[in-house]
Amino acid sequence: MKKIDGHLHLVRSLAGLSAKGRMTPLGNGKAIWDNGMFLNLIPEGWGDHDFTAESALKVMEDNEVEKAVLLQGSLYGFQNYYSYQAAKKYPDKFIAAFSVDPFADDAMEIVRRHVEDLGFRAIKLEISQGGGLHGYHHPFRLDTSPELGKLFHFFADYPGFVITVDYGDYTQFSDEPEAIVNLARRYPKLDFVVCHLSFPNADHLNRLENALEQWEPYENITTEISAIQDIEKETTFPFPRCQKDVALAKKVLGAKRIFWGTDSPWSSTFNSYHNLATWLEETDIFTESELEDVMYNNANRIYFKPQNVQAMRDSEDPVFQDM
Repeated sequence: MKKIDGHLHLVRSLAGLSAKGRMTPLGNGKAIWDNGMFLNLIPEGWGDHDFTAESALKVMEDNEVEKAVLLQGSLYGFQNYYSYQAAKKYPDKFIAAFSVDPFADDAMEIVRRHVEDLGFRAIKLEISQGGGLHGYHHPFRLDTSPELGKLFHFFADYPGFVITVDYGDYTQFSDEPEAIVNLARRYPKLDFVVCHLSFPNADHLNRLENALEQWEPYENITTEISAIQDIEKETTFPFPRCQKDVALAKKVLGAKRIFWGTDSPWSSTFNSYHNLATWLEETDIFTESELEDVMYNNANRIYFKPQNVQAMRDSEDPVFQDM
């Protein structure tokens, strides 16, 4: 079965930033935050201080994953330019989203460069309090912040542009499923992707159902199911708690508005990439044709739009250097 990893991170230079401070790599895939929190960030054999495009391609090949969507995250530090280099070097394998701090003085200059010069047609907004912008900025609303509003008005000029959002879980004041509805209604020609199935909890499915039912009327809202094993703290294959979460998502949204991803490399330190790539095949949640949509077709339709792929292929950066 063809597969697209709809949520993958490359790491050239580890530069994490969050409420925990800055991250320092320690080697052998390990790192430490300024507050003293230690973590095993990269699986053994994938990279010592990094997770390169070539390492990712080997993991993908070993697990029969054809393509991947390269996203950014505060956990690793924004890897915008390296992701651009990877997508230019391997255009049949990768497409990339960029990130920006919308509160930076040069935010719009950064956005214009990435969209107009580098050909990006997707942005990742990690606004979560736990790992993103809300951890080191005063609270703001995704759908009413004037800084973010400037960005969305700019993206509206590019039909098919993808806005990917990680807003954390319900304990964080960044949790804004209703904001996605407001934005999807306001910008009907843009695609909105909610990461991690809105941080589900199989013991509290009503909370997830509430978010999903808000999104259901809007065809330009899709969700991906990466890292839900981490969120559910589940390591027993094929992840029965996650099965409950995904079955509910299918019931409300249908199989064409859900897609697979892993959120590797970190997620692959908790469960093997192989298990993350195959668990849905061991369940009866989806029919064979539905599984093809979830594992490949949906991410391909949303991220790998022909005009979006071509925009990056046609981009010319005067300072571009091959990796």
